[in-house]
Amino acid sequence: MKLFAEQYRDCRVLITGHTGFKGSWLALWLTKLGANVFGYSLPPESTPNHWELLSMDISQYFHDIRDAETMAKTVAEVRPEIVFHLAAQPLVRRSYREPLETWSTNVMGTANLLEACRHSPNLRAIVVVTTDKCYENQEWAWGYRENDRLGGHDPYSASKAAAELVVNSYRKAFFHHAEAPLLASARAGNVIGGGDWSEDRLIPDLVRSLTERKTLLIRSPSATRPWQHVLESLSGYLLLGQKLLQGKTEMTGAWNFGPETEGNRTVADVLEGLQANWPKMTWQTNDQPQPHEANLLYLDNAKAKTLLGWKPVWNFDKTLEATGQWYRHYYQNGQLSSEAQLAYYITTARIAGVEWAFS
Repeated sequence: MKLFAEQYRDCRVLITGHTGFKGSWLALWLTKLGANVFGYSLPPESTPNHWELLSMDISQYFHDIRDAETMAKTVAEVRPEIVFHLAAQPLVRRSYREPLETWSTNVMGTANLLEACRHSPNLRAIVVVTTDKCYENQEWAWGYRENDRLGGHDPYSASKAAAELVVNSYRKAFFHHAEAPLLASARAGNVIGGGDWSEDRLIPDLVRSLTERKTLLIRSPSATRPWQHVLESLSGYLLLGQKLLQGKTEMTGAWNFGPETEGNRTVADVLEGLQANWPKMTWQTNDQPQPHEANLLYLDNAKAKTLLGWKPVWNFDKTLEATGQWYRHYYQNGQLSSEAQLAYYITTARIAGVEWAFS
């Protein structure tokens, strides 16, 4: 089956943050596409974790992206044709506890990578992954577009907005000539799916509460987010990377990969939907004062749908079903269903007539 115009077959791909939730799924997908995958990351922070459970045989470099010298040496050694930059400090509440770590990782880490890429002669494309939270949140009832103002209240959101500025600066200052790699940034919604055990995230917190037989404490049940399965965002990153590898200069810039409008739901909606998979699940609202987080957040995905030909494959209900099934299969059978879910996602994409699944 040909996917993404066969651009990734035998392609040298560097993923930063490959041991993380999204990075591990991306590494799995790229190996299935026949890519020669290299990973650059810190070791996984949780036990269990998706990366180690996958037991994939790729070349790995365990270093901090804030180490500019090591980053430069690694990029020079790997000689990638495309880089997917996912390494980050990705947690809002942790950013309140460790703001300097968040700023240095998300801003200077991104700058270190792009500086290393600037001196890589074989490189053709770079996709820097940021977040839907990079926009200056106005609590609007409509989705943010790529040309809306960047900003952020908490250190995580603000640092990701700053990372977008770093990307834009490098594109204009260093990657503007004809031989330079094409550079784009990708902003996804609230990504969920099997294999996430991060701290202070809804689904991992739910899984821990169930396995430990505790009641889940919910901070903001009415908060609205653009929920989507991890494979939805990754299909967007891969499609964007395909276009960049094909030399399409008009595909540089920023891109939103969010769900359709029906995927913008409250935390309570997610919990009620997952209860169909876990009838014993219980939760209660945490009344203690909490650090500020956005209450209402939507993404407008019209640009990606119109210009890239990307569109979501799984709706809100299917996203919750796939997520619940992954964890239930793991905890009941001790086995991963990641490859099976990836194959099923590709099949449903073909049925939906999605471009990348046929090209």
